[in-house]
Amino acid sequence: MFYEFLEPLADQYGFFNLFRYLTFRTGGALMTALVISMVLGGPFIRMLKTRQKKGQPIRDDGPKGHILQKQGTPTMGGFLILIALVTSTLLWVDLSNTFVWAALSVTLSFGLIGFIDDYKKITRSSSKGIPGKLKFTIEALIASAVAYWVYQSIDPGLSVPFLKDVLINLGWFTIPFAAFVIVGTSNAVNLTDGLDGLAIMPVIIAASAFGLIAYLVGNAVYSDYLQIIQVPGAGELAVFTGAIIGAGLGFLWFNAPPAMVFMGDTGSLSLGGALGTVSVIVKHELVLAIIGGLFVLEAVSVIVQVASFKLTGKRIFRMAPLHHHFEEKGWAEPTIVIRFWIIALILALIGLSSLKLR
Repeated sequence: MFYEFLEPLADQYGFFNLFRYLTFRTGGALMTALVISMVLGGPFIRMLKTRQKKGQPIRDDGPKGHILQKQGTPTMGGFLILIALVTSTLLWVDLSNTFVWAALSVTLSFGLIGFIDDYKKITRSSSKGIPGKLKFTIEALIASAVAYWVYQSIDPGLSVPFLKDVLINLGWFTIPFAAFVIVGTSNAVNLTDGLDGLAIMPVIIAASAFGLIAYLVGNAVYSDYLQIIQVPGAGELAVFTGAIIGAGLGFLWFNAPPAMVFMGDTGSLSLGGALGTVSVIVKHELVLAIIGGLFVLEAVSVIVQVASFKLTGKRIFRMAPLHHHFEEKGWAEPTIVIRFWIIALILALIGLSSLKLR
């Protein structure tokens, strides 16, 4: 909105030339989202506590200490993230950019799915919300539609980390693969969201990395220098990711141990979907597997645990997802969270290094 109204004034007033710079608008989006989430956070949490008498239902099969500590904490904090994220994005982004609308579409639709899921859990006082198969089906349909929309503007294909200017044509599999990335990332973030502050910081780290990638991919000079695939217009996603960072930092203020609020599926599904969509647009889906490696580990731990138990009757981990395994081993929650943050940061740096090491 600011861009549409103020950028045309740049020819008359030099100050408004700032709105032509992605870096300035990204910083503006970050700070705006941060302020919104910080200002609204307290009243929003008090409202949730009033409406959610028992807080988020905790699974009975989780760690015993975990159940006692988390019981009664309100959920749906992801709604606060969405308010800050969407408002900030609309204020600072170029509203004519198709890619931003694609990312917002996934973010809001997945957030709605998460909201309904959270609402069902609260009203039923149960850890079961929308049936898993139904939820996956709806997510897959939305992700496929958005992927098809995106590929009307860019060449379909898969770039490979550490290889120069390589784009593998996946043919008919392009849309299903993109949908898999979006849905998979969304649910991997959801699985990671099990301890106070555990999911939101890796999301912030991944959003920071992909904000930089989007900026580089959308710039002809930098993409040519780094020998990566250029996607004209993708740079505008840096503003979107800046809003994610700001909204995430504001939410972390209230979600840090001991958490005053949980993001719930409303937040985890929407943020994961947002990251997956950005990776598809900038053609760095495989780099997402590195940068978001912590999410991958959490998801794989669940898959391996279930497969092992069904095939052999034995469990590989004491409990899945992976963070619960370390809880069962006696690690303190802050220790798990901070160490996982460190892992997320290291993986992000490795992923970013693939841009240059080609």
